[in-house]
Parts: sequence; C-alpha cells; structure tokens
Amino acid sequence: MAVAGDIGSFTVWDYVVFALMLLISAVIGIYYAFAGGGQKTSTDFLMGGRSMTAVPVALSLTASFMSAVTVLGTPAEVYRFGAMFSIFAISYSFVVLISSEIFLPVFYRLGITSTYEYLELRFNKYVRLIGTILFIIQTILYTGIVIYAPALALNQVTKFDLWGAVVATGVVCTFYCTLGGLKAVVWTDVFQVGIMVAGFSSVIIRAVVVQGGIEPILNDSYYGGRLNFWDFNPNPLQRHSFWTIVIGGTFTWTGIYGVNQAQVQRYIACKTRFHAKMSLYVNLVGLWAILCCAVLSGLAMYSIYKDCDPWTAKFVSAPDQDGNQGKHRVTKRGPALSNPMFTLVTGIVGRWRAVCVTALQRPNSDTAAIRIVVWIAAASFSVKLMPYLSLDILRDYPGLPGLFVACAYSGTLSTVSSSINALAAVTVEDLVKPYFRSLSETKLSWISKGASFFYGAVCIGMAGLASMMGGLLQAALSIFGMVGGPLLGLFSLGILFPFVNSLGAIVGLLVGFTVSLWVGIGSQIYPPLPIRSLPKHLSIEGCNFSTIDTNWTTTALPLVTDLMGDVSERPALADNWYSMSYLYFSTIGTLVAVIVGVVVSLLSGKQT
Repeated sequence: MAVAGDIGSFTVWDYVVFALMLLISAVIGIYYAFAGGGQKTSTDFLMGGRSMTAVPVALSLTASFMSAVTVLGTPAEVYRFGAMFSIFAISYSFVVLISSEIFLPVFYRLGITSTYEYLELRFNKYVRLIGTILFIIQTILYTGIVIYAPALALNQVTKFDLWGAVVATGVVCTFYCTLGGLKAVVWTDVFQVGIMVAGFSSVIIRAVVVQGGIEPILNDSYYGGRLNFWDFNPNPLQRHSFWTIVIGGTFTWTGIYGVNQAQVQRYIACKTRFHAKMSLYVNLVGLWAILCCAVLSGLAMYSIYKDCDPWTAKFVSAPDQDGNQGKHRVTKRGPALSNPMFTLVTGIVGRWRAVCVTALQRPNSDTAAIRIVVWIAAASFSVKLMPYLSLDILRDYPGLPGLFVACAYSGTLSTVSSSINALAAVTVEDLVKPYFRSLSETKLSWISKGASFFYGAVCIGMAGLASMMGGLLQAALSIFGMVGGPLLGLFSLGILFPFVNSLGAIVGLLVGFTVSLWVGIGSQIYPPLPIRSLPKHLSIEGCNFSTIDTNWTTTALPLVTDLMGDVSERPALADNWYSMSYLYFSTIGTLVAVIVGVVVSLLSGKQT
C-alpha cells in the first residue's frame, strides 16, 4: 500500500542510469565517426557502406518501432480494452512477408539509396519529387513533436529547463547522426532496444512478484474480460476486431516497413539480399517480443488495479494551472501525486486539459476545434497509467524509475535518429544529386553530414513550434500519418501494375491522399461513440482514500461523448464513414490510390 509522501523523488541513481544512456549513445556516434577511416563517401555515411549485417539492422528496425507510444500507450490500451491488441502479431507476420518478398527485392536489386529514386525510374521525376516532398514534410512535423514530448517529460521529472531539455534531446540525436551516419544510428538503436526491453522487464518482473506469480495475473485478466483475443465481427466500424487488426494493421505497417525511407534505408544497407531479408525476419521476432511485453504489462496493470482503477478514482488527475499540488493519502495503490516522477506524463496531459477548458469556455468557440482538442485530451489521458504503475511498484528500488524513463526516452531517440538520417538521405539523393551531378563523393559526404545537422536543427525548431501550437498540432500529426496509405498505393501501382502510367500514378496518389484526409479529419471532429471501441469495465469498489490539504484539481477530463451532445448534433456521416476503425485509414488510402491509378491509366493509355 502506498501512502502519500513515502515515494520520494528522483534519486541520484536514477539520474546516473538516465545520464549513462545518453552518454553511451553519444560515444557510439564518436566511435563510428572515426572507425574504419571515417565516413569518406555518401554511401558510407547514408548506407553504412552497404556492409551491414542482419542482426544489428533487425534490432535497429525493432527499436524504431518501439517508440514511447509503445512503452506508454500499448499497456494502457490492453488495460482499458483487453488483450485483443496481441492479434497484431499476425499482422506483423504478413507485413514482414510482404515487405521482404515484394518490395525489398525491387529496391535492393536497383541499388538505390532513396526509395523515391524508384518512382523516377518507374514513372518520372515529378512523381519522385511529390513523394519526396510529402515524406520530408511529414517527417519533420512528426520528429519535432517526438523531440518535444520527452523533453517536456524530462522537465517535469528533473526540473531541468524545458528548452534546455529540447535542445539537449535534439543535440544528442543530431550529434551521433552527423558524426557516425547510418552505422551510428543502427548501433545506438541496438543499445537503446536493450534499455527499452530492460525497462519493460523490470515492470513485468516486479508486477509478477507483487501479485504472487503469473497465474493470478492471468486469472484476474480472464475474469475481468481482458483475455478477449478473438472477435470475428466483420463490421469495419468496430475499433478493434480480428479483421480490423489483421487487414487494417497489415496495410498500416506495410506502409512503414515496405516503402517508408526510414525503415527501407536500413535493410537495403545490408551487404547481401539474404542479410536484408533476414533482418526483416529477425525483426519479426523482436516485434513479437515487444508486443508480448506490452500486453503482459497491460494485464499486470489490470490485475493490480482491478478493484481500484486510478483513472476513474482520479488518482491520475492533472494539477491545477497554478501548479499547486495537494497531498493525497491513498491506501489502495495510490502513489503520491506530488512525486516528480509521476509528473512525467501528468504535465503533458495538464497542457491538453488547459486547451480543452479554454476552448469550451470561449463564447464563440468553433465546434470543430473544440471536438479536436477534447478528443486529443481524452486520448492522451490514458498514457499516464504506465508511469503510475512503475512508480507504484518500483518505488523501493533506486535506479529502476530512472531505467523506466530511459526506456521511454530510448524509443524516442531511436525514432528521431532514424528520421534525421532518412531526411538526409532523401535530400542528397533526390534534391542534390539529380541537379549537381559533378559533385565528388567526398563533397557529397560532407553535404550528407551537413543535411543531418540541418535537419537536426530544423526538428529542434519544430519542437519549439510544437510547444506553442498545443493540441491542434497533435491532430495535424495524426492526419500526416495518413500519408503512408496513399504512398503505399503509389509504390504498389509501380511494382504490381506494369501498365500504369505517370498520370495514373499522380492522380491516384492525390485522390487517395484527399480521401484519407477526409475520413481522418472527420473522425477527429466526430470521434466514434464508445459502442465502437467496446471499453471494458473499470472498478473503484476497492479504493479507500482520503484527501487532505488539497489544492489539486481532481476533476477528471469529461468523456468525449459527454461533450458531443452539448456542442451540436452529429451528422449522418459521423456514425458511418467517420466512425471507420482508424486501422482502415491506411487501407482506404492505399486502395483508392490503386483503383484510381489503374482506371486513369486505362483511360489515358497504358504505360509503354
């Protein structure tokens, strides 16, 4: 049982663990800046000299997949909705099979560096340029918020200056990307995936000990309805079912593993096609392991909090905007809310809550904007649960809370470094080389390093912009994530349909992108009703707490559906087209791009 005030704050060992993670990442970059004579050519810098082997590349691919969203969000997903998320194991299998047998052979055989080079070889330079620009915009926006979010968390935990944290985050990634190139990115990812697995393992092992074994956890999960692996409802409006996860998940992740530059660049850097394929299949084992860790963490969380949900009981409510913190005495799994570690996530959610409250109190508020910020605030609320669990069960083990922060932070570092390296690659290969053909390899190597440094600085600036834009940027980033579907459709047109011409490719891409944005924006303005997501029951019957000397705002965020009725009536499309499972967004974009591309090509004349 936890009592307010008995957890303490970040200890010196927590700081040491976290600092070592950053230091070792930087040292790896320094090592690969000089190992083997340094990065003499652009191929050395961007592709590791095309000499990478399967296992480190596989772990690098896994590290990029395992972002802070996986560490914090997936266990909360399982806790709230059940273990059906584990069906993604089937999706990952199809994704790896499709990527290794359809897309990889084409890219590897061509010996290209940027996936968008293929678009010019297959269609024309304008299709290549459109694909490159979409990727650059999407990745800069995404990487900016990825830098800002952990920096805000670090600020809340250690009281380190927020902008110092933002700059430090960007500088660490930019440092080892600029010095060591792809080899540094891959080997830091190998180290960071070890940190992430260790962080997950510490929570799972401690939870098993606290609950007296794995059997009580599985028993509690079974009787709580969390072992809901199979649901064959074919309704595409249901958020998660066997079909939405297998079909929608396959399209979504194929758009990343099959054609996204950040992933493709690493496995085509392998020294042989066999190593490239093996990197994907070994990575599949890593994906299964991560999924297993995340699902087990979610089930353990439910077993521990089955009688006293900290979310419903408002133990995880955000502090008031004056920064005052009350003192809560909790006798059923309620760690002190004043603990700096716990503010790792509550500070972030507090910002979204403030945006929502301000929007709702404005007399002439735009209802669409209100819906968006409310949806974001409610969606982000659940990510506080995993930090809450780790604080509760690891509080007596100095260094382990720091390991958990390093676990979440490592996911971000690996994602950011991969993005910076990919941005440098497409810039050099798609925007520099085609127009400055006389440049030597030495000059291209320096330009590649300069591009990495430049994009690192741009992403730091984007992180600053993210801090001022608040919740609306989050909505924008989720919309930019829908670029993957139409781009997958574009590459599929080129590889699978030899008669498709350039006009069909461009029109298919643009129409697919438009439709994806339409359904995506609509789903955020009119979020699906709870009947589509099937949330599980959460109990507070076992809670026994008292509140003393409180200046803490314990009013939980209102449910999205509570607010929807007060704003305006939902249109007919809201409960049909806009309520489509989010996993089908990429599927829709891909299929529309392919169908339109094929039809336009047949009408305008086949590719000759």
